[in-house]
Amino acid sequence: MLRCLLPICAACKKIQNESGNWEPIESYIRDRSDADFSHGVCPDCARLLYGTVTGKK
Repeated sequence: MLRCLLPICAACKKIQNESGNWEPIESYIRDRSDADFSHGVCPDCARLLYGTVTGKK
């Protein structure tokens, strides 16, 4: 279980690691826990990116 304050970029969501380097949040969590990620697009982002969720505008 992660229990710490994570410095996260407000724009790209990368996490600053212990070495001061910035890495994707998925990599940071995956390397420090038993969690794995799969990616999809939520309905809000589908509308923003594609103008639709169901394929119709």
